[in-house]
Amino acid sequence: MAELAKNTADITTIPPEAKAISPWKEGWQSFYKNRLAVVGLVIVVFFILVAIIAPVIAPYNFKTQVLTERMQAPSGKHWFGTDDFGRDIFSRVIYGARISLWVGFFSVLGSVIIGTILGIVAGYYGRWVDSIISRIFDIMLAFPSILLAIAVVAILGPSLENALIAIAVVNIPNFGRLIRSKVLSVKQEEYIMAARAIGMKDSRILLRHILPNSISPVIVQATLAIATAIIEAAALGFLGMGAQAPTPEWGKMLSDSKNYLMQAPWTLFFPGMAIMLTVLGFNLMGDGLRDVLDPKMKQ
Repeated sequence: MAELAKNTADITTIPPEAKAISPWKEGWQSFYKNRLAVVGLVIVVFFILVAIIAPVIAPYNFKTQVLTERMQAPSGKHWFGTDDFGRDIFSRVIYGARISLWVGFFSVLGSVIIGTILGIVAGYYGRWVDSIISRIFDIMLAFPSILLAIAVVAILGPSLENALIAIAVVNIPNFGRLIRSKVLSVKQEEYIMAARAIGMKDSRILLRHILPNSISPVIVQATLAIATAIIEAAALGFLGMGAQAPTPEWGKMLSDSKNYLMQAPWTLFFPGMAIMLTVLGFNLMGDGLRDVLDPKMKQ
């Protein structure tokens, strides 16, 4: 009996390495192994926290002008120096994180929602629906993204909100074509054909089967697109078509300081460094997510 009990215990005992790991835990472990991706995540979280607690950590109001202290070099009183109006650059860079991240997140969110809807409809129904939507995407992609964004802002008028809309419009075709190509592959799977055969409604198939199995590359692309959106917002701000004074948007700060490059280089250095670090963080994090979510990268 003792020997039988021992054999039964050996059979039912599962080695630690054979225990099932949840997909979330497995994904995090894979992400954590990528040191550059973790660095990117730390940078992104840092700037998000800075944006959230900006009123607490900013030593001055970003609009406060002290003309007697204009163009001062970095010091203990003004860590990043002051600009041509005597405003504290450190405070303006901190508040600028709110604006740049806000534009980046919500412009990409709008692009993802509209692009995903159009891409799924085009890929699933095909025929003339696919032809019309695909031709619209082709026409939009025929223009350089910054020129299309400038055209949209020129029609709507220069403002931060219109710059956000312009950036969202520019990125719609990228997400639309990405998910369309994925849907074209997924809809040929046997479980989709079985769902059609039993009479399941198209809306249910799209929401319960097509979308969950097509969204992974969109998540990765969205992370990378946030970095691109921040650069595009800075470019529009630099051209005077985005945020308007005295809004402390990083691109606008670069535009306001371009005439003082030799006299006060710190007025350009710190906003430019903030843009570079934020974009770098999102790019590194996006590469890590791609390695986790893309089965080809896992292989």
